[in-house]
Amino acid sequence: MTLVEPKVIGTPAERLDAHDKVTGTAAYAFEHPVDDPAYLYPILSTIGRGRVTAMHTADAEALDGVLAVLTVFDAPRLADTSDGELSILQDPEVHFRGQFVGAVVAESPEVARHGAGLVRVDYDEAPHDTDFRSGRDDLYAPGDVNAGFPTDTDDGDVTAALAAAAVTVDQVYSTAMEHNNPMEPHATIARWTPGGSGPVLTLHDSTQGVHSVRQTLAPLFGLEVEQVRVIAPYVGGGFGSKGLPHAHNVLAVLAAQRTAGRPVKFALTRQQMFALSAYRTATVQHIRLGADADGRLTALSHEAVEQSAKIKEFAEQSAVPSRMMYSTPNRHTTHRLAALDVPAPSWMRAPGETPGMFAAEVAMDELAVACELDPVELRIRNEPDVDPSSGRPWSGRRLTDCLREGARRFGWADRDATARSRSDSEWRVGLGVASATYPANTMPGSVARIVYESDGTYTVQIGSVDIGTGAWTALTQIAADALGCPLDSIVLQIGDTNLPPATVAGGSTGTTSWGSAIVAAARAFRDQYGTTPVPGAEASAGTLDNPDAERFALHSFGAHFVEAHVRRDSCEIRVERMLGVFAIGRVVNARTVRSQLIGGMTMGVSMALHESSVNDPRFGHVVTQDLASYHVSTHADIRYLDAVCLDDVDEHAGPMGSKGAGEIGIVGAAAAVANAVHHATGLRVRKVPIHLDDLLPG
Repeated sequence: MTLVEPKVIGTPAERLDAHDKVTGTAAYAFEHPVDDPAYLYPILSTIGRGRVTAMHTADAEALDGVLAVLTVFDAPRLADTSDGELSILQDPEVHFRGQFVGAVVAESPEVARHGAGLVRVDYDEAPHDTDFRSGRDDLYAPGDVNAGFPTDTDDGDVTAALAAAAVTVDQVYSTAMEHNNPMEPHATIARWTPGGSGPVLTLHDSTQGVHSVRQTLAPLFGLEVEQVRVIAPYVGGGFGSKGLPHAHNVLAVLAAQRTAGRPVKFALTRQQMFALSAYRTATVQHIRLGADADGRLTALSHEAVEQSAKIKEFAEQSAVPSRMMYSTPNRHTTHRLAALDVPAPSWMRAPGETPGMFAAEVAMDELAVACELDPVELRIRNEPDVDPSSGRPWSGRRLTDCLREGARRFGWADRDATARSRSDSEWRVGLGVASATYPANTMPGSVARIVYESDGTYTVQIGSVDIGTGAWTALTQIAADALGCPLDSIVLQIGDTNLPPATVAGGSTGTTSWGSAIVAAARAFRDQYGTTPVPGAEASAGTLDNPDAERFALHSFGAHFVEAHVRRDSCEIRVERMLGVFAIGRVVNARTVRSQLIGGMTMGVSMALHESSVNDPRFGHVVTQDLASYHVSTHADIRYLDAVCLDDVDEHAGPMGSKGAGEIGIVGAAAAVANAVHHATGLRVRKVPIHLDDLLPG
């Protein structure tokens, strides 16, 4: 594969969208100016399961300014009701507390909210089940897990190998339910207008993929995809929760069918997002490790139990990283689900790898202690020569380099292996390490178009979305190098289904997938027009086919190092220092990549010490419904934080030699914190978040 010659790629270019964002002129979904908008406020179920028997709407309909009231009895019909999450207001069944059962549309958001509060709903309530635990007798195996991985795998004889092992670890680890909380809530503006071949639906949406929203929603409303336009020039974060359209999109479109062409604005409140946007499922994971006296793995078993929803299955691939992370001749992995009366879980930053690597990397730390080996050395000692799950050679692993460089920078050699060996006045001090990995995938289906303009600039069009990760800037850099022109000669257009199709911003695939299409279009343009094109010259091409993806195992790798301080009397935990070292191929923009990595690392600390969506089984809903009770990490929680990337070009990963950076920063980060807390206190906590009372008994 011919790599792009880097000139602009790799430089820490300032964000091209920075001025618009800091001055407030960047229009996000709900802020997009539209003529004569109406506003929607939803009516949510107040029971965990049952049936709506009546909805009393007269008081709301009599309220001055109310334009329409939708209920489960009179809402417009959907053409496709196969998706249990999106099939809303089509029948009176209640599947979880907080489900949409109606909506009020009004002249102002205040009137809409007041009107929704006036609607009285009668229910025939049934017992609900939101009790997630691993010992349930109704656990089942899904057909496959997220991203199409097999549910279970077996290699060798794990039982016999564990029985013969010199050293074993046999423990259960758990991770809490977590909710995505991007700064911009889930929001959309829906409008129906007449068109030449039928009605046209336009959405200004906060989404990670305008084309995926169009493709999902069009059949729900009996439309051809060309009848749906989705626009998203700016998105205030997504972390996976905006990777797919959710029920709020459908509700806004249904409501817009009642407003005679007026656009309907709808933004979820922070509280509503805890029932109506994606979240990370809770997990319970049983890990068994066997090793010889030198710490080399002889057996690995990773069995994951997770929460799913009765209305829509989602299986997190928590045990999948254990299939390829370390070398062992005997391996067993499984996934089992508990289907509950809850909202459907979905993607959250680094799905599968994040909860799975917490459990696996804490277990590896326990094995290092049992073998009396340095945790860094244990991981290096178990390096596989090829990908154990596929047998393919690595395109570029470099985990050993990440571990050694991180240890050097962090001062790991000065660490005393004995737990509780170091203290600083009233604080106990510990150091922890954990590995990180994430697949380096490229998604097919993106197309870029390049047009040469009369002013000497190149318009580069692709329907991708910048969710705050820096795609505006990175794609402009890629285009400049691919065309061999200065950065300011590129005019990038993204975030609109009127542009050529692009895959979703998810799975750390965006820059590689879209950039590959831009490179292909640039090469087609130069092949056709050379270096002296005439105004109006145009060329298009799709994501380059990468034959190396079938010959090599493509993954990013990294290592986290954490210094944790635990107060002697109160058991308060502080992360004093944190360093991440990553091998992610060629860095397209050093500034935005570092931002992504430290953002992921911060979310990992948040997972380790703070984030937990608490379900109340009596009522069947999450009670931590705001950022006052759902805690997240802030600047005060981490004194020193840094992320560095190895000088690394993966020639097998694509024409830029780059791999994704959005998600690997969170993978393993929580485990490194937990391992540092153990080193500081001698107490092993096998769940996150770690609470003060987990440490007080010691």
